[in-house]
Amino acid sequence: MATQGPETAAPQRRSKISPEREQEFYQAVLDLLQEGGYEALTIEAVAARTRASRSTLYRQWCGKPQLVVAALRSCKRPFALEGIDTGSLAGDLRAVAAAVGEAGEKCGGDTALVYAVGHAALQDPDLLQALRAALIEHEVKTIQAMVRRGVERGEVAADNPAVEFVPTQLIGAMRVRHLLEGRFADRGYLTRFLEASVFPALGLTP
Repeated sequence: MATQGPETAAPQRRSKISPEREQEFYQAVLDLLQEGGYEALTIEAVAARTRASRSTLYRQWCGKPQLVVAALRSCKRPFALEGIDTGSLAGDLRAVAAAVGEAGEKCGGDTALVYAVGHAALQDPDLLQALRAALIEHEVKTIQAMVRRGVERGEVAADNPAVEFVPTQLIGAMRVRHLLEGRFADRGYLTRFLEASVFPALGLTP
């Protein structure tokens, strides 16, 4: 009786791996990104460094873009905005600046990986889609929710045209400072940005 070839074999179940083993994979990905960049990273290299099979990695993450994004998420590269609700929009946005600054201090040079991967995503549609789904869309929705609460509390007029652009402004400032100045957006920088640009547009008193 003939055996099934790879193209006809039933899909393999995703096996369960321990959190410790998962972190080994993520650390290998981050190390390889630092050593050679996104383009040079391969599933084969991660498998070799962690003494795992390629099939194990593909079962867990489907491919390179998903694995890289998961590794970034595991180290909290997306900024920790969960749970921010100070009771005012200005307070919420200041708390975002504080969370971003704290993340930058903890991650240090590792934060550069986000920028490097973001640049690679412009040339890789699969990576761009994975980044948007796992990181960017979540940040946008979180900030949109803060602004929506501010509108509901009457702090900002619902028809204020600046409401639409708050996520773009804030996330843009987070990401772009390194490109323009070679420095990451810390708490002080983002607070000044909020007070000089975002708050006046929204009609909030700094």
